[in-house]
Amino acid sequence: MINIEGRNPVIEALKAGRKIEKILLLDSAHGEAIDTIYQLSKKENLKIEKVSKNKLDNISNSHAHQGVIAIAEKLKYWNLDDLISHSKEQVEDPLLILLDELKDPHNLGSILRSADAAGAQGVVIPKRRSVGFTPVVAKSSAGAIEYVPVAQVTNMARTIDKLKNEGFWICGADVDTNQTCYQANLKGSLGLVIGSEGSGMRRLVKEKCDFLVKLPMKGHVDSLNASVAAGILIYESLRQRMREE
Repeated sequence: MINIEGRNPVIEALKAGRKIEKILLLDSAHGEAIDTIYQLSKKENLKIEKVSKNKLDNISNSHAHQGVIAIAEKLKYWNLDDLISHSKEQVEDPLLILLDELKDPHNLGSILRSADAAGAQGVVIPKRRSVGFTPVVAKSSAGAIEYVPVAQVTNMARTIDKLKNEGFWICGADVDTNQTCYQANLKGSLGLVIGSEGSGMRRLVKEKCDFLVKLPMKGHVDSLNASVAAGILIYESLRQRMREE
């Protein structure tokens, strides 16, 4: 079992049909979101246990529980083949986000939120040296973790080869290139690769990309937070796709 912490994450988990054992609710909690949690829980005959703030604080992983924690079944990762098939069933030209050893749970949660908002078909992460599903990721995603398929893979370079064989173009985000994301074609079946917070994409992963793009930087710093960069690139891809609709 795992904690789902925060009002929106718990509401979205209930809406998505996540298997929940019980919900712990601050005894003084109130408001529209709390009313929604009561209504959704009643439909599923879920137990709501009123508890003290001290108890919630003691079991919280995110330290931002907003007065509610659901004890739920862990989410399962998708098989890569299933994710590819599912993405092609959803749209003619899928967008998948590949995260190369991203380690910050807040970044993963934010990227899941952007991916869901922009209609991306899924996210791919490595099994090792990468953050996975955690309560902090769930909280940071504001519930998007319930809707965006996430596949775990053992080898990102081989995963890129497989995606290419399935008709995907692979675009890597990298500061050491001349082409900006606004000059590149981000339409079609696309795998968008975002590197780790500290060192970016690994060498072999970078070499496997069909092309690289960067974000134009006009200020004093030379890079953006990984989730911010990912959000901009995801939405640039969406913008280009919408122009053809």
